[in-house]
Amino acid sequence: MNSLVLIVDDNPINLKLAASVLKADDFRVDEAGNADQALASIQRAKPVLILMDIAMPGMDGLALTRKLKGDPQTKDIVIVALTAFAMKGDEQKAYAAGCDGYIAKPIDTRQFSQQVKGFLENEHPRD
Repeated sequence: MNSLVLIVDDNPINLKLAASVLKADDFRVDEAGNADQALASIQRAKPVLILMDIAMPGMDGLALTRKLKGDPQTKDIVIVALTAFAMKGDEQKAYAAGCDGYIAKPIDTRQFSQQVKGFLENEHPRD
């Protein structure tokens, strides 16, 4: 798969797991441990999709999503919340911030790549 996917997660284990699963299915993957690293990564190579952790120190994933969706240079990047927040209303908060989709952690490693492919093919559950 040629499309670059950026995974933003402050937990190194979650980051490595998600990246490993996607790389095994031939995705091009970049990784960032926080919002600043994500912004630097986007400057180097614009991804087509970002898997965004919500709870991060400093700028959280919702604030970063709002920033990216508010910028004409990055507003078209598909952003999918990838989060352990699974309380009632959390999914709606992610959509309200501009996320195009939502995947709850822990990820199902058998289905994760297909879920990501679905978002790349514009099969957004939000639409």
